[in-house]
Amino acid sequence: MVVRVFVASCSGFVAIKKKQQDVVRFLEANKIEFEEVDITMSEEQRQWMYKNIPPEKKPAQGNPLPPQIFNGDRYCGKGNWDYDSFFESKESNTVFSFLGLKPRPASTGGALEVKSRR
Repeated sequence: MVVRVFVASCSGFVAIKKKQQDVVRFLEANKIEFEEVDITMSEEQRQWMYKNIPPEKKPAQGNPLPPQIFNGDRYCGKGNWDYDSFFESKESNTVFSFLGLKPRPASTGGALEVKSRR
């Protein structure tokens, strides 16, 4: 399955743009394969996103705003998905679980050894 990040390239909201950039940059920096889907360029993709967000995770009013993340058809999120859930998973090192991915094995190759000075 492929992680898909639904974004809006023509958003007038700075906060939405920053959140989208943060999600995309994080995935790129961690070499997590993903597809960026621009809902402003495809009505079909926008409708798919709206339809596939579980009802209990949609906002009380209005439509869900980007960024929204799916792994295949599986919606990624806890409770009402918002940027804070993604941020918490980054901070707690559980982003692979959040995205429905298998954790990567810890890498010891190339690690720097730090020697303390006394």
